[in-house]
Amino acid sequence: MPNFDFTPPHDHHHRHHHQLILLFLSLLLSATNTAPASATTTNYERFKEAPQFYNSPACPSLDTGGTNEMCSDQAVHVAMTLDVAYIRGSMAAILSVLQHSSCPQNILFHFIASATANHHHLRHTISHSFPSLKFQIYPYDSSAVSGLISTSIRSALDCPLNYARNYLANLLPPCLTRVVYLDSDLVLVDDIAKLAATPLGNSSVLAAPEYCNANFTSYFTPTFWSNPTLSLTFAGRKACYFNTGVMVIDLQRWRQGDYTTKIVEWMELQKRMRIYELGSLPPFLLVFAGNIAAVDHRWNQHGLGGDNYRGLCRNLHPGPVSLLHWSGKGKPWVRLDANSPCPLDALWAPYDLLQTPFALDS
Repeated sequence: MPNFDFTPPHDHHHRHHHQLILLFLSLLLSATNTAPASATTTNYERFKEAPQFYNSPACPSLDTGGTNEMCSDQAVHVAMTLDVAYIRGSMAAILSVLQHSSCPQNILFHFIASATANHHHLRHTISHSFPSLKFQIYPYDSSAVSGLISTSIRSALDCPLNYARNYLANLLPPCLTRVVYLDSDLVLVDDIAKLAATPLGNSSVLAAPEYCNANFTSYFTPTFWSNPTLSLTFAGRKACYFNTGVMVIDLQRWRQGDYTTKIVEWMELQKRMRIYELGSLPPFLLVFAGNIAAVDHRWNQHGLGGDNYRGLCRNLHPGPVSLLHWSGKGKPWVRLDANSPCPLDALWAPYDLLQTPFALDS
């Protein structure tokens, strides 16, 4: 028997109109991410495509004669960690590196991501915004370090990925000899090739800006300083504080000296007796302070995120600036989103690639 529909025409129109409204509302909700995230779904941030940057005519060729381009000695190798929580900062950092480079096509990125992270999503996000970027993502199994992490003054400092820099020589290809390590909460306003070319002298394993006016003793506990066996660690060394968010590392010297083991040994001691308070930095100071190559302070104008407790606004240190670093509790994207930015956050904002809902590209 034929199925006759006796619905009046105007009801057809009304039902169709109703469906369109429902469709528009569902699109609106998905676009603005107002639906609550369940345990099985993740509301990923979306990012715009960055401009394409090209080498100047004087740039050397990365022709490696058929060998892996990711090993090229002519390239500037940059290592960064990558995760969903900080990816907005990472994208801004990448853009700033490329924008201020004379040879942007000669910069190869080596991203370290947790082995349990969604690598497909991370790879897609990077490739979408930087279609020509040469990069590799390396899985980092944090299970070994998780048992060594001591709670510190700020929970973000206890993230296992924060300790990936300890293991770079193991995670990156053996063919890599030198790498620039960068945190995700910074932007460059100068050519990274200058930083990468920092001379390391005859024996230094890494280079970083040193701050000898900082109170070095405050990074370690009275337990450490009152134990002669421990405090003699710095005997004969002009040990100064340095920030591990910007480092030039000789990976060959690191491997030869087995410095990962040296760092891990201090972390193991920390689990038995509390000798420091601040996350992943003190083991680096214990192993390297006083033995690193100097880098001009312009390459790490750090502390722009304020301290680790309140994240108050900070001013620039005197002198020229090549790199702005929002180390500390306050991150520029968080403060901008909350409509409570610090004055210097305006210097980070132009590198923000976040795709806002219904934004029209100009």
